[in-house]
Amino acid sequence: MCLGIPGEIVEILPDRPDLATVDVSGVRRAINIGLLEDDLEPGDWILIHVGFALSKIDEDEARAALAFLESIGEAYDEEIAALRESMIEAEKG
Repeated sequence: MCLGIPGEIVEILPDRPDLATVDVSGVRRAINIGLLEDDLEPGDWILIHVGFALSKIDEDEARAALAFLESIGEAYDEEIAALRESMIEAEKG
């Protein structure tokens, strides 16, 4: 099962404005934010699926979604494990 998971933007990468470091339940990864037209900044919450930000969400919605996802157990644990193993790296140029 693949889930959309809320994450908080920690940093927009200065040399790659289409990538942001995002914290998802203590796991930090580079996430592609290029699909969003919103002006994003650290502290904003986004909904993530397979390494891409799908939408900007508010903090209350993010916390409610995280609480629900944590309550469903195994599927959430699998998604967090997949996030830990994933890597999106900025291309060196």
